[in-house]
Amino acid sequence: MAWIAGFYFAEGLPFGIVVDNLPVYFRVHGVSLAAIGLLSLLGLPWTLKVLWAPLVDRFGERRHWITGALVSMGAILLVLPWLDPSSPGFWIWSLLLLFTVASATQDVAIDAWTIGIVSPGEEGMANGIRVSAYRVALILAGGGLVVLAGQFGWEVVFPLASAIFFLLALGAWRSPRPEIAPRETQKGWYAPLLAWVRRPGALAVVAFILLYKLGDAAMGPMVKPFWLDRGLTLEEIGVVSTGFGVGASVAGALAGGWLTSRYGILRGLIFLGALQAFSNLGYAAVALGDGGRLSIYAASLFESFTGGLGTAAFLAFLMHICDPEEAATEYALLSALFGLTRTLAGSISGFSAAFLGYGPFFVLTFVLSFPAYLLFPRVRRWIHDAPLD
Repeated sequence: MAWIAGFYFAEGLPFGIVVDNLPVYFRVHGVSLAAIGLLSLLGLPWTLKVLWAPLVDRFGERRHWITGALVSMGAILLVLPWLDPSSPGFWIWSLLLLFTVASATQDVAIDAWTIGIVSPGEEGMANGIRVSAYRVALILAGGGLVVLAGQFGWEVVFPLASAIFFLLALGAWRSPRPEIAPRETQKGWYAPLLAWVRRPGALAVVAFILLYKLGDAAMGPMVKPFWLDRGLTLEEIGVVSTGFGVGASVAGALAGGWLTSRYGILRGLIFLGALQAFSNLGYAAVALGDGGRLSIYAASLFESFTGGLGTAAFLAFLMHICDPEEAATEYALLSALFGLTRTLAGSISGFSAAFLGYGPFFVLTFVLSFPAYLLFPRVRRWIHDAPLD
């Protein structure tokens, strides 16, 4: 379990750097909202990793894939401060793309390693540990490192993060080897997906998956630039927006999981998704009004909490519609669709925020949350909720 905690800390660290840290880094150095929004395209490898995942199974040991990915990410972070962040060009974008490719490859290898090392009956404990370790990494990468940047400067933060990656790589190299050897990828691995797509209403479900978190995905990349433009400090962003925000999202996910289990997936999707959408109006109210710091804090924590509520219901839905015998392939591909929305919506968010202004843009993200509701008559046929007690 200690090894699992370490590996999922390593998995959460690069995601936190890309999603929470880099938007602050670039905005502090005067990069436009449009360019920061395009940063979301760097997340495509997390969506497309299923395409090269069979290579991790077929060639080499999974712990060696993990080690190589961590060394690569550490080296990239050492180079990054030497490049001018005020006008990110080819080399910065190329390095960051390599960073997310290495991160996505590491994710594949860590998930496969964990499946091989966990004994029957340990799955529940393992999942609790992996989620907790991942969230701790998000707080460190998105909050802790930003606070340190405010105190000591970015030229200290990136080498420090690089050293953490190298230490994790050393640990990965010395990690135990699962007794089950990596299996060869079966031919026709895409057959379960084709069978899933042929089910009645499958295209409507795909559209629903793409649309359900659209408003949330569109707003996300602009939240921290908004904080900076309203004059908040790096320390405030690190402690409140990221640190407390991750805690609020965990609380929301736990509450959302309980509510979804108690009242059913369909009710969870409808009502928790609505709360998730209305939280965007909190940011709109702050942007359009003259609220001070406390109003921004309140909007942030409410958005994080309700985002956890909606995510819990949505992930329960994704698991529910998978064939148990083919859950690995189907869930990976469905979650990839979910990630595609985050990438594409985030990539144009900067252009929209710059053109409309923060207030109207946040209102637009609220509106974007509801087209998915038009698909509920088709989607509900795939949901088989147990009756309430």
